[in-house]
Amino acid sequence: MNVEKELDVRGLSCPLPVLRTKQALNSLDGGKVLKVTATDPAAVKDIQALARHTGNELLESAESGGEYTFLLRRQ
Repeated sequence: MNVEKELDVRGLSCPLPVLRTKQALNSLDGGKVLKVTATDPAAVKDIQALARHTGNELLESAESGGEYTFLLRRQ
C-alpha cells in the first residue's frame, strides 16, 4: 500500500493526536493514504470516531509496544 503522508503524534495527549490527524487528512487528495503513529491510548477510539464521522476509511489499526499505528484513506 502506498502511504502518501506520515504523521508522528507520539508524546501528544488528547485531543492533539486526533486534531492533527484531521488536519493531515484534509491536506490530502481523495484516495491518498495517511499513516499516523501515536502513543496516547485515547487515540484509538478518537481516530476510529474521526473516520466514521468524516467518511474517511480506517484501513488498519495496530498496537505494538505502547505505540499505535493507523492507516487512513482520504475519501
